[in-house]
Amino acid sequence: MKSGKKTFNEIAAKFKRGVISVWETADKVAREKAVNALEAELGELENIFGILVQGAFIGIPSPPMQISLDLLPLMEKELTIMIEKIETANEPISHLFSVFDIS
Repeated sequence: MKSGKKTFNEIAAKFKRGVISVWETADKVAREKAVNALEAELGELENIFGILVQGAFIGIPSPPMQISLDLLPLMEKELTIMIEKIETANEPISHLFSVFDIS
């Protein structure tokens, strides 16, 4: 066998490494997109929780006021999310486009 030519096993091994590399890259991208979607969903659920607990302030039925006021110091993150939602309330479709990376 000549030293300049590659054997079938060498070519197959190189091809296999290439396919594995592409597969691992695709897996990383899919996982990152899944994590981003879950983080967006968590933000929405926290916003809904905040609205349900503090709903009396905007006129929707909510738990008794004492429970809402007791939870208020613990809801800093949810209140921050609610304020962010208010800022983007006039453009909800653009928020969805940015979450799901639609281009």
